[in-house]
Amino acid sequence: MKEPSPSLHSTLLRMREAQARDPLPPWDVRATRLRTLEKMLNEQRVPFAEAIDADFGHRPQEETELLELYPSLSNLKHSLRRGRRWMRPRGKLANLVFLPARTALLPQPRGVVGIIVPWNYPLFLAVGPLIDALTAGNRVMLKMSEFTPRFSALFAEQVARYFSSDEIVVVTGDAEVAQAFSALPFDHLLFTGSTAVGHHVMRAAAANLTPVTLELGGKSPAIVGPGARLEHAVERIVFGKLVNAGQTCIAPDYVLVPRAQMAQFVGAARDMVGKLYPNLRLQEQYSSIVSDRQYERLARLRDEAVAAGATLEPMSDAHDIPAKRLLAPVMLTNVNDRMAVMQDEIFGPLLPVLPYDSLDEAIGYVASHPQPLALYLFEQNGSTIDEVLKRTHAGGVTVNDTLYHIAQHGLPFGGVGPSGIGGYHGEAGFRTFSHMKPIFRQARFNGTGMLNPPYGAQFKRMLKLLMRVG
Repeated sequence: MKEPSPSLHSTLLRMREAQARDPLPPWDVRATRLRTLEKMLNEQRVPFAEAIDADFGHRPQEETELLELYPSLSNLKHSLRRGRRWMRPRGKLANLVFLPARTALLPQPRGVVGIIVPWNYPLFLAVGPLIDALTAGNRVMLKMSEFTPRFSALFAEQVARYFSSDEIVVVTGDAEVAQAFSALPFDHLLFTGSTAVGHHVMRAAAANLTPVTLELGGKSPAIVGPGARLEHAVERIVFGKLVNAGQTCIAPDYVLVPRAQMAQFVGAARDMVGKLYPNLRLQEQYSSIVSDRQYERLARLRDEAVAAGATLEPMSDAHDIPAKRLLAPVMLTNVNDRMAVMQDEIFGPLLPVLPYDSLDEAIGYVASHPQPLALYLFEQNGSTIDEVLKRTHAGGVTVNDTLYHIAQHGLPFGGVGPSGIGGYHGEAGFRTFSHMKPIFRQARFNGTGMLNPPYGAQFKRMLKLLMRVG
């Protein structure tokens, strides 16, 4: 692992010194930082969207505003409304035998937080955890992705304009810079990205005993239940799969469909793409793949699956345009677990569709694979829904839709097992970036002295009482 550069180290030390001068910022300070961030997003929304569009080669402004700007501003409003309450100490009475003592939990900022931002949603996945960290009273360093260089440079420039250099610092650079960044002794480190890179980040953080939140990925399934409204399921799965051309960590990675409905599902999905993207060939509202490397990887996954026996089911009349990195969306049937497309997270507009003969079979398939970041279930029967929820594990679940559990302020967002560690968003994010310091306040008059040595008859009576009361 690359050693942190002196400039990164000195930046961290300078921010840590600033935090030490104000270790528990009052709400007014935190709210000012949040409002400044809100001001920056509102004033720079067009340049930010244009930079992201340029980085991708083509990214519809509507998608950037819906999937990045809107949730960022919504998160800000939510934190500004509730942050003052979140930071109040939570007081309680002590356990019965310790009365009249009292206890409290004091939310205390971690200190200086590091955030490593991916390329697929470079605005939202920078601003989302940043909001939570600022609400909790921290100072923040962000490492932006080298795969979105225009946006990363613009975001760094604007943050430096709106914030002081001891509040928020944005770091740009290549993979070596990212390695050095992850090796810094932060008070907390959040990484969003692939499971493979997550191993390296966690290893680097472990050297400093830095606590981590890892938002990874995996193969998120969509189950079309026997009682699903098929047309609705198709619409929501196609939407969730094709926004940002499938370059979404919680996009449906594959679909499990009752065998008798396979042909209907495939035909309906093709029709739905025609409705949602009527000019897909012209790429009016359909995103490009972010880089030549990612484009080639996806084309290889598709072509190798077909060569191994999968059936290609086009979802539109569009064809690949490599020069524009337009990858035509397709379904793949007759796939199996030996194919790379069923082993690796796809992260693009390829949708394997698998048949099942019983719900037990579908649940068993999901349960026998690594826990995904998201699971989608389409079903109207309540007992069936409960059965699937009970017998599967996933970082988060949306029932009868896709993606939108990530947009709920009251729900933490995160993975489980190989799809991630920890979570954030809203109050859950505030707690992630806070140390909930436990405090015990002893009363002036108390009986704890009766437990002091030398241990005699009085001690035995008191211990017997404690054992009985609990």
